[in-house]
Amino acid sequence: MRIRNLLVCTAAFTAALFFATPSWAQVDPREARFGVWDNSTNPNNVMTYEAFEKGGSKLTVSNPSNPASDWSYVTMFDGKFRPVTGQPGSETAVEIINAKSIRIYNKRDGVVNQVVINTLSEDNNTISNEYIRMDKEGKITGVTHVTYLRRKK
Repeated sequence: MRIRNLLVCTAAFTAALFFATPSWAQVDPREARFGVWDNSTNPNNVMTYEAFEKGGSKLTVSNPSNPASDWSYVTMFDGKFRPVTGQPGSETAVEIINAKSIRIYNKRDGVVNQVVINTLSEDNNTISNEYIRMDKEGKITGVTHVTYLRRKK
């Protein structure tokens, strides 16, 4: 009886470990991005995500070599366009795709000219951005990829 109970408890514990969600996966997709992110190939391209109001986020893109070129936007992840500070005539809208990915729409002078798919790695330490550029008719004119690495504290 003791061995049977031990086997049942061991099996239950193993199942709990197997089906448990890792603690890093339980982080809100918005909050998981909070922090400073360095472009893996361009030291003059740094993203900083921080909290904004309840449930929102502020993204600042900075250039350590030229702070005057910094720009930023806020989002509530609701797909609504909001102005971009530091880029006249620009607006950005962000929506959540899933727990690891968000879709960013960039609009210039009233026309969406870029869609970015921003995907957070499983360990929450890498962001992969796919930049899809479009002309005024919505035709794709180019796609580029940039990897950002979470800055260690």
